[in-house]
Amino acid sequence: MHAPQPTARPIPTQRTGASEGPSGYAVVDVETTGLGRTDRVISAGVYRLDAEGEVLDHWYTLVNPQRDPGPVWIHGLTSAMLTDAPTFPQVAEELAERLSGRVMVAHNALFDWNMISREFSRAGLRAPVEQRLCTMVLSRDLGLPLANGKLSTLAEHFGVRQRHAHNALDDARVLAEAFRPSLQLARSGGVPLPLTTCVAVTDLGEDSPAPAASAARGSWSTSYRPARKRPACPYPNPGRWEQDGPLVQGMRVAITGDTATDRELLEDRAIAAGLHIASSVSRLTSLLVTNEPGSWSGKARKARELGTPVLGEDAFLQLLSDVAPHPTAPA
Repeated sequence: MHAPQPTARPIPTQRTGASEGPSGYAVVDVETTGLGRTDRVISAGVYRLDAEGEVLDHWYTLVNPQRDPGPVWIHGLTSAMLTDAPTFPQVAEELAERLSGRVMVAHNALFDWNMISREFSRAGLRAPVEQRLCTMVLSRDLGLPLANGKLSTLAEHFGVRQRHAHNALDDARVLAEAFRPSLQLARSGGVPLPLTTCVAVTDLGEDSPAPAASAARGSWSTSYRPARKRPACPYPNPGRWEQDGPLVQGMRVAITGDTATDRELLEDRAIAAGLHIASSVSRLTSLLVTNEPGSWSGKARKARELGTPVLGEDAFLQLLSDVAPHPTAPA
């Protein structure tokens, strides 16, 4: 017997119009030991900007990850250089002060946000960021004629010179200088700022096995989550999830937006329960899991278009604890 389940609670997303906007920004870049959920921050750079995008100050720190530094050939930070650096808990208060009350701006912001959020969580703290803005998304919304999504390409478009690629402070400087004209273009063109509500990661799942990040020489990617090859779901799709009903083995579940449970961990738990994790939303999708049902993500928009059932993360985790067997499964 299944107890009544809570429904998704809408969390509003915001696309700020040209006549209004945040009171300030924190342009951030972090370098890390890799791309996986157990990887660590090894340096961080922050440029604080006012509401007009003008620089107020900047800050930089190395961080001792207390482990191998990862792809030295990319970030240039060796174990010897990091040995005497502070650990993240030792710099957390100062970093929090620079982020607090500001929109966090980053290039591929989901990556930087998740890395920072995880580090605060490991330290028993919560990253003081309510919203973030990805300059890759803003560049797309502005229709900038960029050949690709690289920071160097965005910098070149605005005539900003990169001095030291993959140095957190210089990358933050470059992005701050490219963000200011982007912000002006958005305001003059009436283009809403693509602000995303941040959900801090609280369940890191670091006691669970984590796949190695794709950090071999020549294969390093700028994507936040390395591609993972998952086994095929053994159950056929039983159809859409029904309100107040259980999850059923074989259901196709898509996830979008921030989750308090590490995304890989959440997907692993769903797969272990017999569900199929879908990379997109279609007419075959049984359920979309999101903490932002009104968001501008492609999956959320498609779900609204198709009438796909939507459920919040907490409610999904409750249902995940008691998934019904597939009708064709042997008793």
